[in-house]
Amino acid sequence: MNATTPRIFLAATEQNTGKTTMALGLHAALRERFNRIGFIKPVGQRFVEVEGKRIDEDSVLIRKTFDTQMPIEDMSPIAVEPEFTRRYINHANQEALVRRIQHSFDRAAWEKDFTIIEGTGHAGVGSVFDLSNARVARILQSKVLLVVPGGIGRPIDEAVVNKALFDQEGVEVIGVVMNKLLPSKMERISEIARMGFARLGMELFGVIPRVEILTQPTLRQICNHIHGEFLQRPGRSRRRVQNVLIGAMSPARLYDGVENGTLLVVPGDRDDILLAAVSRKPDESPFCGIVLSDDLRPGEKVMELLGESELPVISCRLDSYTISSRIHSMTVKTLPGDEEKIQSIQDLVATHVDVTRILEKL
Repeated sequence: MNATTPRIFLAATEQNTGKTTMALGLHAALRERFNRIGFIKPVGQRFVEVEGKRIDEDSVLIRKTFDTQMPIEDMSPIAVEPEFTRRYINHANQEALVRRIQHSFDRAAWEKDFTIIEGTGHAGVGSVFDLSNARVARILQSKVLLVVPGGIGRPIDEAVVNKALFDQEGVEVIGVVMNKLLPSKMERISEIARMGFARLGMELFGVIPRVEILTQPTLRQICNHIHGEFLQRPGRSRRRVQNVLIGAMSPARLYDGVENGTLLVVPGDRDDILLAAVSRKPDESPFCGIVLSDDLRPGEKVMELLGESELPVISCRLDSYTISSRIHSMTVKTLPGDEEKIQSIQDLVATHVDVTRILEKL
């Protein structure tokens, strides 16, 4: 297996901490230093169909964002589908999986100046089929960069636990990057967190602030998450949702305190609320879209007015409160083509992470 191409394994202390954010930002930052950068996510749990193959969605994001010149199946050699773990427990085939990962890494790193390896969840994820992040890092002979959430006590505690698993596999954790720290706490927490990590032998390479744009889902993401369908204006599905409002008030109070970027969720038979929602001109409306709940649709005249308002309209079988709850609890991922988010991520990593120091530690 390739043992010469410089590499880094991006791990995290928990899911949705920001590995993909770090991978995007680091990839962009490294392009300032290296001509050819490889990427691989050896074990993926969230996949999409690409060219008839199940490919981890983060690999698709990296490929489409940076036009990586490598076979997509080698960027995502193992996709953990629903029956994967059950089959493995019944018929363990670790050697074959290890060979697949090594072969894919060789191709992903072929003629590259640097290769980014993205893990899945915390250090122990994948242990059930003998491919924990710690073990995969050892297999690929890579040092590790940990991504931790914002804070002091919990991030440090979790980093120590994760480092212990990597230590057990003989893998070096070069340090950590803290992500999603509230901007108001940056000055107060950054330095003490740096000292706290240093006491335990871990260097803090940077602290990335929480940025609202990265937490805001698009209408398309919400539609998919609630299993809805677009009735109107699907071409505006990339609009970001900043707030959610359930239309349970009187029409006269609909606009009270409503901020721009608000998604209105309302039963489809509430013509009074819907008429109030389209009463303002498109450039004066705070609403970014409407979800019609309970599998109900307004009459033809109201639908016609909704069309004239230029508001995207989604229909869903769920009730308004269930829809709102699901939106508030959903995990927001960065999607290919979401240029504003991707640029924001690249700027954040370039500004707040000491990439030069990371490379020195490798």
